[in-house]
Amino acid sequence: MKTSAERLAVLGCAGLVAVTVAGCGSVTDAVKGDSGKSITMGTSQLTSVLDPAAAYDSGSWLMLRNTFQSLLSFPAASSSPAPDAAQSCEFTGGDASQYHCTLRSGLKFSNGHPLTAADVVFSIERTKKINDPGGPVGLLSSIKSVEAKGDTEVIFHLSTPDATLPAKLAGPAGAIVDHQVYPADKVQPNDKQVGSGPYKFDSMEMLSSGDSAGKQLGKVVLVANDKYSGDAKLRNSKFTVRFYDKAADLKAALDKGDVDLTDNSLEPNTAAQIHADQQGGKTDLQVVEGDSNDTRSLVFNTKDQVGGNVAVRQAAAQLLDRKALARDVFARTVQPLYAMVPAGVTGHTTAFFDRYGDQDVAKAKKILTDAKVQTPVKLTLTWARSRAGNAEPETLKKQLETGGLFQVTVQQEADWDAFKKGWADGKYQAYIIGWFADYPDADNYISPLIVEGGAYHHGWDDARISQKLVPEGLKQADRGAAAGGYAQIQQIVAENAPLIPLFQNKAFYAARSYITGVESTVDTTGVFRFWDIGRAAK
Repeated sequence: MKTSAERLAVLGCAGLVAVTVAGCGSVTDAVKGDSGKSITMGTSQLTSVLDPAAAYDSGSWLMLRNTFQSLLSFPAASSSPAPDAAQSCEFTGGDASQYHCTLRSGLKFSNGHPLTAADVVFSIERTKKINDPGGPVGLLSSIKSVEAKGDTEVIFHLSTPDATLPAKLAGPAGAIVDHQVYPADKVQPNDKQVGSGPYKFDSMEMLSSGDSAGKQLGKVVLVANDKYSGDAKLRNSKFTVRFYDKAADLKAALDKGDVDLTDNSLEPNTAAQIHADQQGGKTDLQVVEGDSNDTRSLVFNTKDQVGGNVAVRQAAAQLLDRKALARDVFARTVQPLYAMVPAGVTGHTTAFFDRYGDQDVAKAKKILTDAKVQTPVKLTLTWARSRAGNAEPETLKKQLETGGLFQVTVQQEADWDAFKKGWADGKYQAYIIGWFADYPDADNYISPLIVEGGAYHHGWDDARISQKLVPEGLKQADRGAAAGGYAQIQQIVAENAPLIPLFQNKAFYAARSYITGVESTVDTTGVFRFWDIGRAAK
């Protein structure tokens, strides 16, 4: 992730050394529920940093959500944050400009140190002070100051109204660290992490991708935190995460029994085949399908002569066939998306379908003819990575060229860093990018992507959105009441099409037949709760 823009696709490889975390012995007596059970999960969500002040990728957040507490967290299948380390939180100003939290009593870090309001203040101020360019500091930009009153009261003073602050604090950006352990002005080494969550770090054995020969990149071992006093009921006493560079290696590890389950890292056709075999009784593997909050879009550089023509963008929107893309390329492991906000998140609409409907060559031709645009429109489509490989951009090319209205050249930018720089510099006419939301709120699919060109650097802005509708939405502490404004925003985006939503991913987690609890933690919150995973008696 590094910045929100850099969360947009597969992450870079880890570069840690083998370590054992000091003071983290094995713990089994703290498990609230089934005890003495060890689970191993495989993933290709790689990471290289675990300090909450600098961690901003899906791999690190996967770990931090299970090892640190924040003031709030997202309950299963809910887009509304609820108290976690806090006993209660509320906006005290009428315009969402002051936020007050009261902590639970008796909280402790895994090292036994008490967790107080001073640690909350320290954690927020530390992240802002370190200001890591690859970290989550941007999520805290609306916080002007934060103060502690006694050991249990915390007050956030905001520079501008921000009704999404609770959602931001509910993720690792709001993780609470021990002020007695963490330096105030630099990143803590990975083997020195101390949280207050359900698990604590036991050991790490990480290799760089160059050392791994494309196989396992290492592992992180977590054990139950006997100082934890939250609501999570652990169904295992030890949770190991093994990292793999390639989806094929992850599938092989599952087949060999090296891992008990995988996260949503398998290739689409692989997940679909396991699901089909499961239905036909041909495998002892199971696939759990659930909602996901990550999306993918076709983005136009509106500063480019071609992409800057709204008629060209509207015609492209009229020609895309999302249903065929989901069916033929992604084996139905994604679902068509017709608006910025995905299904399952408050504020979801079907703005693009309402305006354009299904693929219609005649309507696309009329749009271009009325705007006196010469056809075929020559367009270069750039991509870097895709779970479906080049089948995704080639299918989009074929759809756009239907009826001879476009002539599309597909090019791949193999180097991810070069791809990011390319779109930021306005090098590409059109490009394909995915978005992994920081939190399940409509604003996180709109403000970072639309306002003033957004993280995609498409160069488009509309004052109705950036100057009126977004600020008004951020004043609405009742997020349901803000849905009408976000619906208007999505209508404006559909009309101008600076980007065209393509699909949102479904989550497919594959597991051995004895693994339980996966279905309870696969949802649009993006939180994978290790503590829900158990092992059935054989």
